[in-house]
Parts: sequence; structure tokens; C-alpha cells
Amino acid sequence: MPAKAADLTIAVGGAFTSMDPHFFDLSPNHALAWHVFDRLVHPDLDQRPAPGLATSWRAVDELTWEFKLREGVRFQDGTPFTADDVVFTFARAPNVPNSPTSMGQYIRPVTRLEVVDPHTIRLHTAEPVPLIPQMMGSFSIVGRRQGEVNGQALGTAEYNSGRAAIGTGPYKLASFAIGDRAVFTRNPDWWGPKQPWDRVTYRLISNDSARVAALQSGDVDAIDTVPTRDVERIRRDTRLTVQSRPGLRLIYLYVDANRPQSPYVTDRDGKVLPQNPLRDVRVRQALSLAINREGIRRQIMEGNSLPTGQAMPEGSMGYDPSIRVPPYDIDAAKKLLAEAGLPDGFNLTLHGPNDRYVNDDGIVQAIAQMWSRIGVRTAVSTSPASVFFTAGGVRDEHSISLTGWSTSTGEPDTHLSFMLATPDPPRGRSTRLRPSHYSNPDLDRLVDRALTTIDNEAREKLYFEAIRIGFQRDAAVIPIHHQVNVWAMRKGIAYTPQLSEQTRAMEFSLAR
Repeated sequence: MPAKAADLTIAVGGAFTSMDPHFFDLSPNHALAWHVFDRLVHPDLDQRPAPGLATSWRAVDELTWEFKLREGVRFQDGTPFTADDVVFTFARAPNVPNSPTSMGQYIRPVTRLEVVDPHTIRLHTAEPVPLIPQMMGSFSIVGRRQGEVNGQALGTAEYNSGRAAIGTGPYKLASFAIGDRAVFTRNPDWWGPKQPWDRVTYRLISNDSARVAALQSGDVDAIDTVPTRDVERIRRDTRLTVQSRPGLRLIYLYVDANRPQSPYVTDRDGKVLPQNPLRDVRVRQALSLAINREGIRRQIMEGNSLPTGQAMPEGSMGYDPSIRVPPYDIDAAKKLLAEAGLPDGFNLTLHGPNDRYVNDDGIVQAIAQMWSRIGVRTAVSTSPASVFFTAGGVRDEHSISLTGWSTSTGEPDTHLSFMLATPDPPRGRSTRLRPSHYSNPDLDRLVDRALTTIDNEAREKLYFEAIRIGFQRDAAVIPIHHQVNVWAMRKGIAYTPQLSEQTRAMEFSLAR
């Protein structure tokens, strides 16, 4: 057990890769950065916009948003926070060298920043952007004086070393080791509510069994991504408590839906097929019908998932009650393959990570077995997330892969922009980590309209239409389920779960 009640040690399962808050648009990285850096908007526990470094915001007109910045805020080195730091952040965030995915989608819609005074800034856009407040809750604000030398923005290495990792957030960075841990100390001058922890150790323990063992032995105080097989056993342990909440994380399959040939789609002799069968919507629909989502929920996830046929979970913006979970229908799947000219099936390799999502390796293995029942002989290749995302995203080497996505806005805008819309990097739209090669002008037009529609009800209807096309009709991606997020901690520590899956010290407190 930790030496002092005011110290907290958390073990997380998601691999964080950098202290640079702009290097990689990845949930574990965002969770880590939240301790040191603030955002203009702080999403609440239900992902609704709430004041952060900005105390208020308003739409001046359809193309202009005004944000009032919090006065009296200082960076952890004592320098004041002003609108100039926002200007610096907007210039740096979408342009970090070697970034796997940048913050461009959140920043590029803003065509011009207008500094009205040191604590008022206006964001001008070329078209209406109703989600500007939500977007401002998606990336961290860094300081010009902390992150720039001789007019040049410091790079990721300087943030990882701690030199530039000086924010306005609730904790100061004491040390950081990639792939191991970060240590934070409480920032007594933070503008927000006083934090109960003098020192936070944030450890990466990607192995599920090791993470649970660390909690049971008292080496750590709390863990996230509790293995589903251990949830009930931990609940029965009188020394421990469990918290859970359905989250926004969609687990799905991206499909190489458009390349003429695909590297891991072969004939029975292992030769790449001259025509990629995944281009045929009937084949993609057959693969979806052959997945027993309820079986995965029951047998693999042990009840800790919500099978789905769409982007958003029930109760959230963009959830369409008319879209049902795809049925498990082997006969219908075989019929579709026959109609596509593949009555004897084909060979396929299904890729996936083995340390990124809850039971990811087990889900991949189960789906491969299910597909074999319709004549699609499926080999399995899983790897650590760092290897998987590089091969499948950066190098575009996969034919079909299991992956996940969680929106940072609480709406399906990023699902549509990143997973389905035709890549358009200047506008912040890219499928670099999910290269399905799918492109549909009709869907693109719906996405464009949705992302410029101010009225919430009208925007949601456009979301519905786009999701019906991309998820249902075209099966450009194959949804599996939404994760139920589970945390466990020792008695004496309370945790307030959020809709986001991110695990942060700020949600932990001493139990009363």
C-alpha cells in the first residue's frame, strides 16, 4: 500500500507514447496530458462542453465564435496565460513533425484567429462550424514561452524530457519514461478545484494479469480496463471496489473496400486474388452477418459490451434507434457470398492489436472462427498496438483489421470524418490510421452538410442518413460493439466514471 494517503498510483492498460499533447491523437496520450495541460473547454463527465481555460463562449455570427479566457491563470513556471498562448497552440498543434495523427481535424476549420484583448479571442471559420466548443475540448493548450525558442516551436523530444511540459493543469510533471510511467506532483496554484493527491504515479501495465496482480498486492491503488474475466472476482474481494460505465468506444472492423487488390485476400493456394472481393458490398455484408455479436458479448466480453450496428451508443447524440444490431445469420451470409461469385469462399488474414482494447485478441480469434463457417478461411495476426498501427495505418498493409474509435466531441462527427469521408487532409479529414479506401460522394456531401448545420436536430438527422449509408448499406466499416469501461480500486478510494474511457487522477478522490 502507498506510504501516504495523499499519494495515488494508477496502472493503466492503454499504452501512452508521449508527453507531447499534440503528437498523437490517441486516448491514452490525451489522458496523460490532461494532468499537466488544460483545454479551453473541459468536457464534463457526460462529454458536454463546460468551462476550462475559457469561462464562456458565444457565436457572434455563423462564421465567428468568441471565447472569453479565464483571467489570473498562470503556467506552472509562473508566467501568465493569455490569448497569445492560444494563437501559438493553433499554429503548433496540427503541424507536429512525424505525428501519426495530428490535431488538424479540430483546428483547421478555424481560418483566422482574432485577438480582441489578452483574455478575449475570436475564431473565424470559412463556413458554419457548430461543433467549435466541442472541438476546443479536444486538444491541450501549451504556452508560447514554454514551447518556443528563437521563434521555433519545440518538438516532441522537449516535451518528453519535461523541458516544454509546463502547462496550466492540476499537476506538474516530475518525470516521464515512455512505455513505463509518469510521475506528477500537485500544482497548488491550479485555478480549478483543489486536488487531493500530492503525488500521482501513472504506470503502464499492459498485461492484464499483471495489472490485476499489482492491484491485489497493493503495488497500485487503482487500475483501468479491468479484464472481463476478473470483474466478478474483484467485486467479491472486500479490499477492493469496482466502477463501470458504458462508454463511447466503438470496436469495429475496417475493411479494404476499394483497392483493386488487397495484400491479405488470397485464393486457397495463398496467392493474392486478381480482384479484391472486399470491394463487393455483398461480401462485406456477408462478413458482418457471420459475426455473432451477442456471442462475443456473452462469451468473450462476459457481458461487458453493447453489441451495435452503428457509431454511437444509446442515449448519445447521433444514436439512431431505427438501426438494429446486425443479425447473426450464417445461411444469409453464405447466400451473399454465392451471389458475389464466391460460393466456395476465399482466404483472408484478420489483423488486430493484442494490447489496446478490451479482449482485442480474443475478439479477433472468435471472429476468425465465425468466418470459417461461411467458407472464409481466416488466419489471425495480432501484435502490440505500436506495431499494429504502424503496419495497418502508416504503411497500409492490412486487408481487414479490428480497431476502435471514440469521439472526443460526444457526436459521430469524427467517425464520419475519419472512418468514412474521402480523405481531405487540408480540411483535417484523414483515414491514415483506418485506410479503408472507401469513398462515396453522396456520403461526403452529407458529412459536409452535417458539420456545417447549426441546428442540433437537423444535424442529427444528417448523421443518421450518413451512418445508414456507411455502416448499413455499404458496410464500409463493420461495427461490433461499444465497450463497457471498468475500473477497480482499493477501499478508501472513490472514482467517478466518465463517458470517455480516459483514466485520470482528477476523477479519483478519498472515499468519505
